[in-house]
Amino acid sequence: MTPVREALRRLIAEGALIHQGNRRVTVPGLTADCLDQLHFMRRTLEPELTRRAAQRMTPECLDRLRSCDSDLNAAIDVGDVGGYLTHNYRFHSQVYSAAAAPIMTATVDRLWLRFGPSLRVVCGRFGTSSLPDKHSDLIMALADGNTEAAAKAMAEDVDQGMHQIRVVLAEA
Repeated sequence: MTPVREALRRLIAEGALIHQGNRRVTVPGLTADCLDQLHFMRRTLEPELTRRAAQRMTPECLDRLRSCDSDLNAAIDVGDVGGYLTHNYRFHSQVYSAAAAPIMTATVDRLWLRFGPSLRVVCGRFGTSSLPDKHSDLIMALADGNTEAAAKAMAEDVDQGMHQIRVVLAEA
């Protein structure tokens, strides 16, 4: 099997793409119900992963998070949608990796595959200058060792992002 076919097969198996027959593949649309489910799952899992990460946080991991956040802020400043999306995902991945909870992290990765394409639409609609960013609050809470404040910042970050997706869906 070629690398492209294997990648497509895996993305279809993960629910990130839908096979339409006749060699057509599409990104699944987000319905309001699907968005509700994704929001619930993210709101449940991501703050818990953040709590776990806070309990295992190291100075090196904090440095990586600060670097990711700095790169993300630079992308926002110049309106670089691709850079924003890349660094936002990288930031979240760093947090989840620090949690040392591979089952939950794999589940969250699959959720990101489902709503990730919609983030690009949100960025196209709103640009990068109006995107919410709770990452600095999260980093401060992690640096202070405040597990619950870190979880709260992550929950707010999830809520804001999912709200923006919901707004764009309602306009479509």
